[in-house]
Amino acid sequence: MTNENKVLIFDTTLRDGEQSPGVALNVEEKLEIARALERMNVDIIEAGFPASSPGDLESVTAIAKEIREPVIAGLARAVGGDVDACWEAVKHAERPRIHVFLSTSDIHIMHQLEKDKERVLEMAREMVARAKAYCEDVEFSPMDATRSVPEYLYRMLTEVIDAGATTVNIPDTVGYAMPDEFAQSLRDIQENVPNIDKARLSVHCHNDLGLAVANSVAAIKVGARQIEVCVNGIGERAGNASLEEIVMAIKTRPDFFELTTNVDSRQIHRVSRLVSQLTGMSIQPNKAIVGINAFRHQSGIHQHGVTKMRETYEIIDPQEIGLPKGTNLVLNKNSGRHGLKARLDDLGYEITSAELDHVFVAFKELADKKGEIDDRDLDALVSGERRAIEDIYKLEVLQVSCGNQGEPSATVKVIGPEGQVKETTSTGTGPVDAAYQALNSIVGVPNQLIEYSVNSVTEGIDAQGEVTVRIEAGGRTFVGRAADTDIVVASAKALLNALNRAIAQSPQGKTEEAWANP
Repeated sequence: MTNENKVLIFDTTLRDGEQSPGVALNVEEKLEIARALERMNVDIIEAGFPASSPGDLESVTAIAKEIREPVIAGLARAVGGDVDACWEAVKHAERPRIHVFLSTSDIHIMHQLEKDKERVLEMAREMVARAKAYCEDVEFSPMDATRSVPEYLYRMLTEVIDAGATTVNIPDTVGYAMPDEFAQSLRDIQENVPNIDKARLSVHCHNDLGLAVANSVAAIKVGARQIEVCVNGIGERAGNASLEEIVMAIKTRPDFFELTTNVDSRQIHRVSRLVSQLTGMSIQPNKAIVGINAFRHQSGIHQHGVTKMRETYEIIDPQEIGLPKGTNLVLNKNSGRHGLKARLDDLGYEITSAELDHVFVAFKELADKKGEIDDRDLDALVSGERRAIEDIYKLEVLQVSCGNQGEPSATVKVIGPEGQVKETTSTGTGPVDAAYQALNSIVGVPNQLIEYSVNSVTEGIDAQGEVTVRIEAGGRTFVGRAADTDIVVASAKALLNALNRAIAQSPQGKTEEAWANP
């Protein structure tokens, strides 16, 4: 199946991407990302790992029931219970896939599986056959393939294809391979696996040495026709091959690849921002394709060239990734609701009338504070207001006292369940710490702050500051984000956002009890 002229995009943001340290998405957040991926027209969505937790089983099932166009895949170890759980989740999909994986490298077999290599082969055969009895579309991944003995890898691939695998995926699980080496290993697989023509060849590259995209591109040139990717390149450790970089490389260089994808690249900017907002993983400014600096020019020579002809220093038209024409134009306090809605439409936001009401109020408040508002401000506003609508606890008042004389203090007033109000004052090492002490004493959810970061949404002294926090509560990690022109206010809202997530996903979910017994 290597003579196809289309490269299939297999998005694993909801599975491998969610394995990024500190990321925890709820069912509705996963559904929102899945809907965006469907609009983007990715070919396969790996919705999760159903056997890993009841929550993952629930979210994969929900996605399989709602998302109709892409193939919906679930991951399963080569264990009967995993395969069965995966089918229970993906069977609701229009086009279900079971993705079975099992290690093939000696280091994994000896130290992780602790099994005989013949037994490992038998497990692979049996579980692919078990998956095949459920559905026609079965993928198999020999984990840590790039550190495996080639002859053993060839044998396993041959046997799983005979057992019914329709896609064989070659993972560079620890990001070990070099591009030329990886390309040669794929040529060797095609030459030494006699039935390889019966399966589509796929790759899944990790970015430990910064080569995930390079290895994926090398694989495409030698016949891989499915590439496994994550939005913004997120994922385990240093992440995965970046969806936007793979898609735009193929689109920008048709002369080199002579291939296409089905992806609507105009959705890239919006989906990138959505994933960043929901995972709490900021995009580095110089990130290819979707970084804030990707289409900005500071050098006078570059500016002069771009104003004369865009192609002098831009190989991609920003509109091709969904950046609207005139993206640097601004709105201000005189702008109306229709103007705001039109700009949000341009940015790809599909918001309800109720959400627009909230965003418009926040927009006016922000415009009064800073005058001009650009698209990055709007991204932060929409993200913040969507979260605020669902908040269990809301910040009503925050007043801080700080300086180089005296102990910093913060007074906070919070509206809780059923409109109850509580107020307290606490001290701390600084205004943010004092605010956090006060909020924690009111909400009463035991937690540990494990990360706190501040980024400027736009430039200038009046810019919004966006705060991201990660807390650990009940053995799980929760992300909170908020933006405001006042950093202390943004910090307080971000912590409340994380606490609300912790409460909403607690086993008992008894927010009233937490309120009554802080």
